[in-house]
Amino acid sequence: QVQLVESGGGLVQAGDSLRLSCAASGRTFSSYAMGWFRQAPGKERKFVARINWGGGDTYYTDSVKGRFTISRDIAKNTVYLQMNSLKPEDTGVYYCAGDSTGAHVYDYWGQGTQVTVSS
Repeated sequence: QVQLVESGGGLVQAGDSLRLSCAASGRTFSSYAMGWFRQAPGKERKFVARINWGGGDTYYTDSVKGRFTISRDIAKNTVYLQMNSLKPEDTGVYYCAGDSTGAHVYDYWGQGTQVTVSS
């Protein structure tokens, strides 16, 4: 069983930066890709960014392009989300997730970390 543990959330002001981490553990961690999602209060969870574990190709939702960077450390089984120039609309619970097959179906999820951006 794979476990994902996020960390790095917090309360910041607009324009600040945060770096989220997602550490994967388990007997047989194997993932085609890892993604970050966020859920704003009262809204559905939405895709933020994705990285292919092997080649490192990255994908972002339009609203974070140029501000957020997803990266991974293969040796540490950890994926990061560097968030710069944060805006109040970035507020939400951020989840990391693993896609084990490459089918863009995320089959394991972390518990989430809260990010709050004040104006």
